[in-house]
Amino acid sequence: MAKSAFFFAAGIWTVQQFPQLPEGWGWLTSACVLVGILLRLKYRKAAIFLFGMLWAIVYASIALSNRLPVDLESKIIPIHGRVTGLPRQSDRRVRFNLTDIQGPEGIPNKLRLSWYNPKHEIKAGQHWSFSVKLKRPHGNFNPGGFDFERWLLSEGIGATGYVRDRPVPVMISDRTSFFDISSWRQRLSDKLTNVGDSSDTIGIIRALAIGERQQLSSVQWTIFRKTGTVHLIAISGLHIGLISGLIYLTTLKLWARTGVLRWSPHHVAALAALFIGALYAGLAGFSVPTQRALIMLVAVMLSVIWQRNVRPYNTLALALFAVLLMDPLAILSPGFWLSFLAVAVIVYIAGGRLHETNRWLAALKIHWTMALALAPVLLYFFQQTSLIAPLANLIAVPIVSLLVVPILLPSMLLLWLIPALAQPLLLLVDTILKGLLWFLAELADWPFAVASYPQPTLIAVAFFVLGVFILLIPRGLMGRWLGCLMLCPLFFPSLDRPEEGDARLTLLDVGQGLATVVQTARHVLVFDTGIRFDSGSDSGTSVLLPFLRYQGIDRVDKLIISHGDNDHIGGAASLLSNIKIDVVLSSVPERIDHVSADFCRTGQNWFWDGVSFIMLAPDETVGFRSNNDNSCVLKVVTEQGSILLTGDIEKNAEAWLIANHGSDLLADILIVPHHGSKTSSTHAFLQAVSPSYALIPSGYKNRFGFPHKEVIERLDDLKIEWLDTGRHGALSVTMTKSTLKLEAQRLAHRRYWHTPTD
Repeated sequence: MAKSAFFFAAGIWTVQQFPQLPEGWGWLTSACVLVGILLRLKYRKAAIFLFGMLWAIVYASIALSNRLPVDLESKIIPIHGRVTGLPRQSDRRVRFNLTDIQGPEGIPNKLRLSWYNPKHEIKAGQHWSFSVKLKRPHGNFNPGGFDFERWLLSEGIGATGYVRDRPVPVMISDRTSFFDISSWRQRLSDKLTNVGDSSDTIGIIRALAIGERQQLSSVQWTIFRKTGTVHLIAISGLHIGLISGLIYLTTLKLWARTGVLRWSPHHVAALAALFIGALYAGLAGFSVPTQRALIMLVAVMLSVIWQRNVRPYNTLALALFAVLLMDPLAILSPGFWLSFLAVAVIVYIAGGRLHETNRWLAALKIHWTMALALAPVLLYFFQQTSLIAPLANLIAVPIVSLLVVPILLPSMLLLWLIPALAQPLLLLVDTILKGLLWFLAELADWPFAVASYPQPTLIAVAFFVLGVFILLIPRGLMGRWLGCLMLCPLFFPSLDRPEEGDARLTLLDVGQGLATVVQTARHVLVFDTGIRFDSGSDSGTSVLLPFLRYQGIDRVDKLIISHGDNDHIGGAASLLSNIKIDVVLSSVPERIDHVSADFCRTGQNWFWDGVSFIMLAPDETVGFRSNNDNSCVLKVVTEQGSILLTGDIEKNAEAWLIANHGSDLLADILIVPHHGSKTSSTHAFLQAVSPSYALIPSGYKNRFGFPHKEVIERLDDLKIEWLDTGRHGALSVTMTKSTLKLEAQRLAHRRYWHTPTD
């Protein structure tokens, strides 16, 4: 069973590497015939692998067919549907999913919508009539960044958009079905709001009770991330397993004492454990970790009922096969890999050991081994791992799983029946969590709590995990030393750094904003930091820091903030708080908090690793009325070519640059001013710069219409090749002594779920 599940998963994973899916149905018929031939020839593993590929292709094709058609994009569309999931509320908007949609032909059956300044409270289960403006699935596309389009596909969301205020949205009904899980979760969320919304730990309580983590503060997220305890603040497989086990043992003893032997105590206890496990998984919306735990629980409890002895690895393999059969796209989630690997480690350590071990030592061994085995996976997906996770989990797991969750579950029942009795239980949970949070915060403040590392290769990850399993084989067996050798590739990453005299510029895709990283052999410069959103998130956290970690960069030599507009300075605070920055320059140094910043001004220059950096503007003797025109303008010069970074300058500043710098403006690469606004990139300026390539930092289908048609026409007239981040993702320019290489992330690293934008 285990081998079959492995080959089935391998087939599904292989499909996720495809840049596009095969078209037509001829391939399906041929593949089915091939599966039959392989089975007849008794090549069972190859047949299962191919079947996994077929199932993944068919499932993905159906999912992609649910996407918004091109002809409906950016049009005003009247629809009505039902709100599902728990809406996410921020200061100015609410985000929610809409299903059971009725509208024009081709409208997807699930949408992700935003409603700005809503006049009515949105709750799960409500039916609404809206006029919406939609766009096809699209997200920022950066090296090391979160793949939003992949997430939308795995969630079955076929389009995103926003609700229009005219015509006025109308709530058709707020009646909900008894079997609607989202509605039950919403009611529990409302009741929790009424009894404890002022508590500092209410976000954690919500996460553990109903799987809603949106109220966790950024400080709490940081603490859990640094201590490797993020898995505890959700309805995880660990919690479901422990609670079900507790219910099983309790029911077994109580039923045995009743003397009713018509139904076996073991059968009754197994059914009770299954019911509670399914109920708790439902509160989390049946996420991947809860699916895996529930399937394993079903396998174990059925073996109890049928009195069969089931091997743990067969149970895990059954869960793997079932999860992927229900949703092959689950394999795209980091949580899928982390949850299954964690259980595999526990089963491997706990099984087949003859000698008895002290319980505390056994628990400590499980935690440090799990932290070691999961570390390369965490580094691959997030380029970070916690070094104090074994110690933190040794204390936090028993407290949360054996104290907090068993108290929290009955308190949720009492919220429905007798709210007055639920309050003291919730107060007790609040007290326990405050103590735990204090302890974890102390650990998180340790200087080496978190290790950041460049993204390892898949081969290095696989070797490391296999090496950990080899090191854990029982003592006395030969070959354990091989495990140490297999750990080594992870610690020697291949970093693609520029050589002496070379430079690499990466224009990051931050939507409607600007963030650029320039790397030389031993130095790093960041020019602008993108946007800060109303929700409190920003490009510094979501794009810049992941990219720097992905590149193995833990220090920035110089940060330049061209001017004070939100789409350029928005991520600065996050960047300054999370990475060492030596020097900060800006045209608005007073806008940069918690650091001493200097003015950028014409004439400043420095020389790094054979590469020259020259500040061309602003001039302190010339003050433009427009903040945009006062932007810092930087030229980067290598032996092979040069790059001009222009911030948001407009025609007045462009004319000044032409008059005062003339031929010094010549550059091979131009970062187009002001995102391609028609108030910038005048014909004279483009002629003065005369670039081979113009790179435009603009958001996909942005509300400003950037890059403007007039600017594109000027570029085309001058035969300047142009690309924009909205359509092409992050744009990377590498200048060596012999070549100039331009790469578009969306073209070079495309997967089948990425929406075509050309």
